[in-house]
Amino acid sequence: MKKTIIITAIALCFSILTVNAKPIIENTNTSHVEAVFKVNSFCVSIAKGDIETVKKLIARGADVNEKSNGMTPAMYAAKFNRTEILKLLISKGANLKTRSNKKMTAAQYAKLHGATDAIVIIKEALSKKKK
Repeated sequence: MKKTIIITAIALCFSILTVNAKPIIENTNTSHVEAVFKVNSFCVSIAKGDIETVKKLIARGADVNEKSNGMTPAMYAAKFNRTEILKLLISKGANLKTRSNKKMTAAQYAKLHGATDAIVIIKEALSKKKK
């Protein structure tokens, strides 16, 4: 009889505690972070591989060495392995030795992204300038 009373008392205490328990309210404040990259239309066209638009923009006076989001057009062409565009930029005077805001050259971007064709073009262009 004593065991039954003790077990019932414990069960009653436990049920009272769970009924009175309050839910844990977590901080529901969420922060909305939006990354904004300001890449000009010239570099976007290069990244997409739209050589016709690139040619038109160069004809209208686009600077082949102007940085956009810290990178030059040649860096975008190298990064995305846009070989024809890279050749065009080099022929229009793109400086392949310029460093990005991350202290990287077009050749380093090409290597980082596995753009082997772009690496070959850059090495050839740099070796011609040395001569």
